[in-house]
Amino acid sequence: MKQDKYINSVNLNNDTNFPYLVLNVFNGNSYPRNPGFRVMHWHEDIQFIYVLEGEIEVVTLEKHTTLHKGDGFFINKNVVHLVDKVDICHYNSFIFPDYFLRFYIGSPADQIVGNIIGNENFPIVPIPNTRENAPVLQALKKLVNLEQNKTALYPYEVLSALSVLWLAFYRTIRIAEEKGTQKNSRISNRMAIFLKYIDHHYMEDVSLEMLAKSANVSKSECLRCFKTTLHTTPYKYLSEYRLSKAADMLKNTDMQIENIASETGYTHISHFGKCFREKTGYSPSEYRAKFKIN
Repeated sequence: MKQDKYINSVNLNNDTNFPYLVLNVFNGNSYPRNPGFRVMHWHEDIQFIYVLEGEIEVVTLEKHTTLHKGDGFFINKNVVHLVDKVDICHYNSFIFPDYFLRFYIGSPADQIVGNIIGNENFPIVPIPNTRENAPVLQALKKLVNLEQNKTALYPYEVLSALSVLWLAFYRTIRIAEEKGTQKNSRISNRMAIFLKYIDHHYMEDVSLEMLAKSANVSKSECLRCFKTTLHTTPYKYLSEYRLSKAADMLKNTDMQIENIASETGYTHISHFGKCFREKTGYSPSEYRAKFKIN
């Protein structure tokens, strides 16, 4: 896993009135292909997965989980993760904002949703194909079927099915809590905060003190979190992230190179050019000439 690939994967339907995204993935090919596919990423939406054939692996900063045909999986918002194929496989990912589940502002459903969404005790939840999980898996199958057989009522049918899914999932979580099977994952929560802060402020002069303060921890704890999970330092990660953003701008925009340097946190264009060549093997202008998307 390359450390410069930890990105904020924005929902492809984010700017529509129905930001519900379904990824249909066959043997490592996603339809449609979203920005975070097969790289470590995070997003502000929640995600459910259902495995139709074969095996896949879900990787977070702390663990690897293998899923088989008939299994499901939940990934909370702002959790860094990667979904990858093990062998021949087919799965669906369902990505959507949590407000879909809340009904309306001030709804009694707010608490039922809020008890899980963003809760550091539930960064991920495997949903193996067992009798106890049958209602959740049946609801995921319903979403698969709706995607394969769309009608004029598709958005309403999806919203109704998501409510059924969440209710079944919440009941499963409550049972798991009572059995004491969920463990606190504090470091994942802190890393999600750090990475989100970098995503929002990478164009600024980010210091270790500012980064640590974003998660209310000491500088040494911030360093420990990066070393434990990404095996790098915050400074190196920030540099890689800036260069990744610069590469995207060179490929996808007509911005002047000096403006791209400034937009990605580099005060001197010569330093930017040196770092970019060390990273990619090309100068910024060479990179644009070779990879520019028309």
